[in-house]
Parts: sequence; C-alpha cells; structure tokens
Amino acid sequence: MFRRAARVILLDAADRVLMVRGHDHDLPSRSWWFTVGGGLDAGETSRAAAVREVREETGLVLGGDALVGPVFTRAAIFDFAAQHCRQDEDLFMARVDAHAPLTRAGWTALEGDLLDEMRWFDLDELARVELEVFPVGLVGLVRSLLTGWDGVTRHLDETGATG
Repeated sequence: MFRRAARVILLDAADRVLMVRGHDHDLPSRSWWFTVGGGLDAGETSRAAAVREVREETGLVLGGDALVGPVFTRAAIFDFAAQHCRQDEDLFMARVDAHAPLTRAGWTALEGDLLDEMRWFDLDELARVELEVFPVGLVGLVRSLLTGWDGVTRHLDETGATG
C-alpha cells in the first residue's frame, strides 16, 4: 500500500509538542507516539490535508497561513493492519494555544479504535518516553526549529537524520 500524507508538529507557547498515541489491531501490545496528521484525499494538497487533519484529529482550526513549511519530508515504511505500507510525508509546523480544548469529535471509527490519547509533552519529557516516537529523532528536529525555520525543506532518513 502507498499513500501520501501530511503531518503537523503542533507547538504551544512553552515549546511543548502535541502527540497522539496509537496502536495496531494486529499488535495491540505495541503502541507509539506520533504527530498529528494523515493521508491526503484525492486532489488535496499536503497543506490543505495538514489543516484538515489538525481539525479532524484535535478540533483545532488553523488557517493555511498558520503552517510553516513543509519543514521536513520523509518516506515511512512500516507494517500496519497486516499490510506493508509506504507513506511519503510532508511535515509542517504550527503554533497553537495549548489551552484550547482538544476534541475527538472528528475522529473516524477506525481512529477511535486505534488512537488511544493526545497529550502535550515538553521536549525533555518526550526525550525520556520509552515508547517509540515518530518521526524518529523528533525532539532534536523540534529543537532545531525553535530558533526559526530557514526556509529549507529537509528530507529525513529512517534514523531521523536530515539530508
């Protein structure tokens, strides 16, 4: 299976990042943290998909101009729901109000089954998380953006290194 996706590194004023924890039905004992986002609909741009996914997964409404980037791209290869998947991703960054209420109202039935929680992490806390975090190396990637984005979209390899 192949799909294109858009993800968003959502940061609050304290540089905390909003993460989602999910699991796979085929391996319910394994769960991981990841950034908000998902697949592009037919004819949709990655920027439009990023805005839509933030709204659907969190209830937060962003304008397209609130997104910075894409700051990174990545080709993720993984097994999910007994399928071998490749997902080409554009990762954006946006600042949001951490006090705005988060809602699951826009989750699909599948998301309701597979997504377990949303949570704000400060970067030091996220660095200590024992579960897998995607993209790999997210804490360092976010730290590199805190002083500002230089306008260059960098591609992440499977280790989280930029090239």
